[in-house]
Amino acid sequence: MAPSVTTPPATEQERTSLAKRAAVASLVGTAVEWYDYFIFGTASALVFGKLFFPNEDDPIIGTLSAFAVFGVGFFARPVGGVVFGHFGDRFGRKAALVTTLVLMGGSTFLIGLLPTTDQIGLWAPVLLVLLRLIQGFGVGGEWGGASLVAVEYAPAHKRGAYGSFPQIGNAVGLVMSTSIFAAVSTLPDDALMSWGWRLPFLLSAVLIAVGLFIRFKLTETPTFQAAQEELEKLPAEEQARARMPITELFKRFKRPLLLAMGMRLGEAVFGYIILTIGLTFAENYTTIPGTHVLIASCVAAALAVYTYYFFGKLSDRIGRRTVFIAGSLVGIVVTFPFFWILDADSIVLMYVAYAVAYAIGVGAVYGVEPAFFAELFGTKVRYTGLSLSAQIPSVLIGLWPLASTALLAATGGDPWPIALITVVALLIGLVCAVMAPETNRVDMTRVGEETEQAR
Repeated sequence: MAPSVTTPPATEQERTSLAKRAAVASLVGTAVEWYDYFIFGTASALVFGKLFFPNEDDPIIGTLSAFAVFGVGFFARPVGGVVFGHFGDRFGRKAALVTTLVLMGGSTFLIGLLPTTDQIGLWAPVLLVLLRLIQGFGVGGEWGGASLVAVEYAPAHKRGAYGSFPQIGNAVGLVMSTSIFAAVSTLPDDALMSWGWRLPFLLSAVLIAVGLFIRFKLTETPTFQAAQEELEKLPAEEQARARMPITELFKRFKRPLLLAMGMRLGEAVFGYIILTIGLTFAENYTTIPGTHVLIASCVAAALAVYTYYFFGKLSDRIGRRTVFIAGSLVGIVVTFPFFWILDADSIVLMYVAYAVAYAIGVGAVYGVEPAFFAELFGTKVRYTGLSLSAQIPSVLIGLWPLASTALLAATGGDPWPIALITVVALLIGLVCAVMAPETNRVDMTRVGEETEQAR
């Protein structure tokens, strides 16, 4: 299968126009993907335990089971990262991104149609697990491709700013999902449990249609096209090696891969404190209404729409490492106070804690990841490298909501073990960022070897 080729834009104005279009396409598609993913996490905390894993003696057991299913999807993500990374590095970014969108959207819509355990017994959780695996497989190749579309189209001195757009899509997806769930959570319990919870999943069909329309209009990135032309000039033996991106990745880019994985681990463990674990803690061990926590998440994500771009743009000026390190330090400082504030049942301070932790702490590290990670890898392994950097740690990250809920149950609601583990993960990310090279001036058109800056 030959990669798609398009005529390179002739003028600077055309290049800028295409770069903006690619950034918006990346944002919209990622917003759709993460909308799908976040509603599953929210539903796991609020309704799935009761509907698919009912336990009248101890409701927290049902929530534990729901988070176990939530974690299952993360085991499929590295597989999706390998498959779509290979496909995207060999044949181009566009086709891979369209496929991931279909997989994610189709499985999410079908979840909204699932019968519950009361209706079909054991088949209900079995089907839920199957659709969750398909979701995870799709998202495994989504983030790397969306990031590359934005970064590889961007002007060299604006890769951080343009690369923040898929992260903005993440925040937009979170705002949409939490807003809808905040609305349906106000329904009477019988309405919520019978049909209200299905609405966010079924509405994804509209979003998927919009995302597909935008992604079909994408062209292949100039960086990938240039790499294809460069590859054709190489000896046949080197061309054959380049056809196996994962082999080249582990041979030539092991250190960048490990550093990116460590940075991703710290960011994601901290991020899920705000996205799912804080809601579980508040629902089961505080008097703060779950609706307020959902609204606080929504407000924090809305602020992150601006902070992701701000920190991405800032990294173009002062470097990716500096911004990432600063965000990691913020996360380390606020983790324990985040739980103390929730435990104090202070609604006002809870809103402040969510805003600071997510918009600034997560905002700084997550906002620079697309450009930072993309710049660590050569073009012909970049999709695979980005995908595996994000998805291999996901095996551990996917177990985090389950493990943290179990820790809460074991300690009677004491959050200090969760906070301590989060700080350790952030420290790992911080150390990896310190060890990583500064990349905001590297040549993105290189095909094979690491540059001196990326070693």
